[in-house]
Amino acid sequence: MEKNPRIDCILDCNADIGEGAIWSSYHEALFWVDIPNGHLCRFDPETNSNKVWEMGKPIGCFALKENDQAIVALSDGFYEFDFQSEKLIFIGDPEMDKPGNRFNDGTTDIKGRFIAGTMPINEYKNTENPQGSLYCLNENRKISTIMSDFFIVNGLTFSPDGTTAYVSDTHKSIQTIWSYDYNIDQAKWSNKRVFFDAHSVSGRPDGGAMDTDSCYWMAGVGGWELIRITPKGQIDLKIKMPIEKPTRIAFGGKNLDTLYVTSIGKNRITQGTQKLQPYAGGLFVLKVPGVQGIALPYFVG
Repeated sequence: MEKNPRIDCILDCNADIGEGAIWSSYHEALFWVDIPNGHLCRFDPETNSNKVWEMGKPIGCFALKENDQAIVALSDGFYEFDFQSEKLIFIGDPEMDKPGNRFNDGTTDIKGRFIAGTMPINEYKNTENPQGSLYCLNENRKISTIMSDFFIVNGLTFSPDGTTAYVSDTHKSIQTIWSYDYNIDQAKWSNKRVFFDAHSVSGRPDGGAMDTDSCYWMAGVGGWELIRITPKGQIDLKIKMPIEKPTRIAFGGKNLDTLYVTSIGKNRITQGTQKLQPYAGGLFVLKVPGVQGIALPYFVG
């Protein structure tokens, strides 16, 4: 691409940490979260309206269900949430022994399992001992540990056929995306390898997304950029963003050819840059010709 695509802020909401964006074809809307404020949101692009549900505690990520419900990963575990009754039903907490942690990033695999990872609430408090782990909420609602020793679990997504899994660690000392062979039937991760070392670019790897060409889209938090990476781990495209800290990309719209991007708000950006990014914390939208995303499966449990 010779020039940067047009990028618009469609919701100037100054979210503290906007994250977790997922497009719902059923609702024709974008669901997303503001993590510290415990907000689960639904943005309707037809009306430019944004409905907010209060979780009462930080929400890291979520998975949509087919029956107008969701599984939400809060600071004290997994819950089922009903959008109509607004009731939360506790499922389980795999980190009852780690009150200083919270859930961060998550996605569903091709079978509808919910994969979600954790990190310390204060990400800079412990810089030597990684406390984050990656978990799977299975279709029977049992929680299993996939792997541990992360500082900040991020970048979770799967290849279009579901056989390659991706996960990253955003911490400044790591800044790496890994890929794994993924056994769809057994939900087993194997053959770990470095997919992309983000020390070579300005932004650290935050939320990930996958397009129909099996290219990985990285939100480059801290780097004012989005990056498209080929299946071979090579940079295919960089897009300059009007915000320092983009956090997650979701493909939406009827043809899944619209990119929605969440971001971090004004209280957490580099001091002195406020005038350069007046819409920090907003929700952004853009299109890249010829690029189409894949739909995330619903949680099946």
